[in-house]
Amino acid sequence: MALKVNEQSPKVVAMSRNWPIFSALLGGTQAMRDAGEAYLPKWPNEEADSYKTRKETATLFPALSRTLGVMAGKPFAKALTLGDDVAPKVAEWMQDCDLEGRNLHTFASEMMEEVLGYGIAGVLVDYPRVGPIRTLAEERQVGARPYFVKINHDQILGWKARRVNGVMKLAQLRLAESSEEDDGEYGVKTVPQVRVLTPGAWELWQKGEKDEYVLIESGTTSLAEIPFVPFYGRRMGFMMGVSPLMDLAYLNVKHWQSQSDQDTILHIARVPILAMIGAEPETSMTVGASSAVRLPQGAELMFVEHTGAAIAAGEASLDKLQEQMIQTGAELLIAQPGNRTATEANNDAEANKSELQRIVEAFEDSLDQCLQFVADWANLGDGGRVSVFKDFAAGSLSDAAGQLILAFQQSGLITKKTAILQAQRIGILSPDIEPETELEAVAEEGPALGTM
Repeated sequence: MALKVNEQSPKVVAMSRNWPIFSALLGGTQAMRDAGEAYLPKWPNEEADSYKTRKETATLFPALSRTLGVMAGKPFAKALTLGDDVAPKVAEWMQDCDLEGRNLHTFASEMMEEVLGYGIAGVLVDYPRVGPIRTLAEERQVGARPYFVKINHDQILGWKARRVNGVMKLAQLRLAESSEEDDGEYGVKTVPQVRVLTPGAWELWQKGEKDEYVLIESGTTSLAEIPFVPFYGRRMGFMMGVSPLMDLAYLNVKHWQSQSDQDTILHIARVPILAMIGAEPETSMTVGASSAVRLPQGAELMFVEHTGAAIAAGEASLDKLQEQMIQTGAELLIAQPGNRTATEANNDAEANKSELQRIVEAFEDSLDQCLQFVADWANLGDGGRVSVFKDFAAGSLSDAAGQLILAFQQSGLITKKTAILQAQRIGILSPDIEPETELEAVAEEGPALGTM
């Protein structure tokens, strides 16, 4: 299939179908409102003004964004460490790995959030062009050194790959970029670009006036392969990944829609309707605190109110959805037996790993590859190893869900009462505990031991 340099390959198109829902949910309430009918369908025969009001008053319960933050933060609760086999010069560079002031720990934590949210991202290990430098000493004198460039999910346009000595290697990679140019005396404009990488060479294509991309620059590199490393969420194949939080995203959209329905019915139920029964159609009246109403013989005047049954059912449905979202997110932390060798069978840490732990192990390998490319650029031999914290698995779904409930409450997403109720539903707390009584007792008891 022939493609233009700026077009996504079919594999990228397939992955990209999952990206809009995450972008909207992670963008918060306003982004969900802006998405309109994509995630908040219009009811049959609903007036445009009514839909607009319903949409503009809807609010998002940020289950996905909070769960993503918690899960991405688990591996970085402790500082990552560089092995003794990392060259001192590389270790020094990792204090500002991207030449933007971020150390490797901070840079890696942002990468983890990207791959858990979208399933795929990458790091381009680049080297600055510094002119006609002939020796390593000259390079060091001008401060030239390799650095990391974070490649987001939507920057990957396509690739070609081949197997070399049994290992899959990139033969071509296309990345979307942009450059800023002056636009008048004070303004700037963004010009789309595409970087095409092949082993030992690169090209830069820029969007022209007629939306056609033209080659504006090219060059060669000293590396025999493309210095790009893919990072995965749930790996589906070479350069292919999906978010492990996909099911949670769909539940969060369902909650968004159900919450809108609940808000609407609450609004209707709170406004009773005055009904006049048995009066002639032309009968008029004035209603007010100081007004009297004269009704025809046999007529009846009353307020018609909602029974509230649908409201209670809606509240129960929302509670159930919140519970499902908590448990779905918590599943990433549950230790699950994998394919075990005879050696692993004697090692509980190897035999039982959560999905998040397995993702972190692959993530760790990708960081090692990045270090190797840094060493290759600088002719430093072995790049060394990185160690990321992985001791965070939970033994049961209840334990993992309990961690998320605590995180939700501490971040202000749910009240303390709701946290107690959710903990009771999953069996962490006794169902005999009365939330209001418990909270009153906690308030009277004062600060916990050891906090003063």
